[in-house]
Amino acid sequence: MTSKETDAKTDASSKAWRSLRENLILITIALVLAFFIRTFIAEPRYIPSDSMLPTLEQGDRLVIEKISYRFNSPNFGDIVVFQPPPELQRRGYPKDQAFIKRVIGTPGDTLKIDDGKVYRNGKALLEDYIKEPPREPFEPVKVPQNQYFMMGDNRNDSNDSRYWGFLPKENMIGKASFRFWPPNRIGSI
Repeated sequence: MTSKETDAKTDASSKAWRSLRENLILITIALVLAFFIRTFIAEPRYIPSDSMLPTLEQGDRLVIEKISYRFNSPNFGDIVVFQPPPELQRRGYPKDQAFIKRVIGTPGDTLKIDDGKVYRNGKALLEDYIKEPPREPFEPVKVPQNQYFMMGDNRNDSNDSRYWGFLPKENMIGKASFRFWPPNRIGSI
């Protein structure tokens, strides 16, 4: 082998190594960014049940925004993804199983259900987003500080605060902000 052939082979090997190294660096950066975005900014979620009908259907895929609740409190009406509160964990739900419900009561609110209507601080809610009115009455409760009262929009088929109590703010993962699947339902929530 001549010295030119050896130099050409060395150059080719060096170029291949540089290319591989650059690709590995790009992949590492992409993985770190993806981890950072999913952990702190937003993540995709899948709707596994009918508890939020008609607003969200089983199989919908959503983007969950995670930043706003780090700086602000959830608002009445927000649709929130959260980890199970202590009572659900005691009942066997794993801590990493996510739930999704609507904020119906914020700290200090008093809630009750009577004659198919949900009352918040003595006023009946106008709920055009629910599947049907709740059938069961619910005695008045006051929402404690840093906790929330959550209900599914499918009022009669939802495992929510009526059954497991209040949701601590620290259990909130983020706010449902955008539906990206199915294509015919893409849009803000």
